[in-house]
Amino acid sequence: MVMGKGAGPSALQVCHFVVLFLCLYPAATLQCKILKCNSEFWASTSSSGPEEEFCTALRAYNNCVRRTARTCRGDLAYHSAQHGIEDLMIQHNCSKEGPTTQPRARTPPPPVQPPPDINVPSDRPEVCHYERSLPRNAAPPNFTHCGFFGDPHLRTFNDDFQTCKVEGAWPLIHNKYLSVQVTNTPVVPGSSATATSKLTIIFKDFQECVDQKMYHAETDELPAAFADGSKNGGDRHGANTLRIVEKVPGQHVEIQARYIGTTFVVRQVGRYLTFAVRMPEEVVHSVEDQDNQDLYLCLHGCPANQRIDFRTFRAHAAESHGLGRGRPGTSTHGFTYQSAMAKCKERLPVEDLYFQSCVFDLLSSGDINFTLAAYYAFEDVKMLHSNKDKYHLFEGDTIFSSASENWGFSFLIISLVVVQLWTDMCFICL
Repeated sequence: MVMGKGAGPSALQVCHFVVLFLCLYPAATLQCKILKCNSEFWASTSSSGPEEEFCTALRAYNNCVRRTARTCRGDLAYHSAQHGIEDLMIQHNCSKEGPTTQPRARTPPPPVQPPPDINVPSDRPEVCHYERSLPRNAAPPNFTHCGFFGDPHLRTFNDDFQTCKVEGAWPLIHNKYLSVQVTNTPVVPGSSATATSKLTIIFKDFQECVDQKMYHAETDELPAAFADGSKNGGDRHGANTLRIVEKVPGQHVEIQARYIGTTFVVRQVGRYLTFAVRMPEEVVHSVEDQDNQDLYLCLHGCPANQRIDFRTFRAHAAESHGLGRGRPGTSTHGFTYQSAMAKCKERLPVEDLYFQSCVFDLLSSGDINFTLAAYYAFEDVKMLHSNKDKYHLFEGDTIFSSASENWGFSFLIISLVVVQLWTDMCFICL
């Protein structure tokens, strides 16, 4: 193709822009400090004070959030904070113009211990309790489970078990009641294996039951409260049908959303997060945009081009290490295939897919904490899955849905087109 004289500089500028964007965007994402803004604001308003003082702190909070705009543009916590500030400005009749001060944390007064019965959850009206709101003669709801853990491994609502790459931000769940997004980072530089370092859950406001709430966790920060500092669904009649229960400080949090019959379990194991959910099938399929549901991992799994066949990986590992009969000292990240199997056997005696995922994680990362991640993922299955016959999954049990395969194939074609365009542009640059 012949190009005019004016085309060269234009293409060069495009190339420079694309290269600059690709270089800067991942770093910008990692530098998002929205949680710091949130914690400073809610610490400064943790005890009651004059309305004017609250508005001053709110304006300072707004300034802090605005300063993060460049690095947090794709972060759900950032967008939730933006909307939250607007709502609080209106509720407290705060002017956007006025004095701002850096929020100073106050020492909260000692908590007042309530009488034993004051915290009995408010389940009225009955629409705020999923199972009570069902018709009298209706069949019991069918509960489904999704889990996401390790390097990472995904168990979908359909009980498909997959090992995925999915680096960066990916949606796990999205329906008319809530959204869940995870951010995965490489476990070992240069490896395709990733693990979850951030998780965000947004609960949308629901009738007279709960206000919109956001829960955000990341490595070494597993809060026992929503982003606004509360532990329930707000001030409505059914607020306590959404609540957070801290099981182990900094390690294990449970979120109960009884108004939609749903329970979440979030853990930090080692440096990474695990996620598990129990959700009624009706809620799983309560989609707003049917055409876009293939994008959500818990519903249809990872795209085909994002999956890792750890069975092939295992076969290569077994062959290279000779099942422990090879040369002494031969190992992957400190583990031979045989030693990884022995370590996983300590926690997972049944050689199901949880056991196999444990072996894969030890060989691909060498991080002993992934043994616990697989163990707790299986314990969460036993707690959340409604069918005990499906606790264990084996290689012959999982079948990829055709919808997922079709989407994965389309995604692969699109990726190839983008790569070709990128190659063509860089050729022009040269």
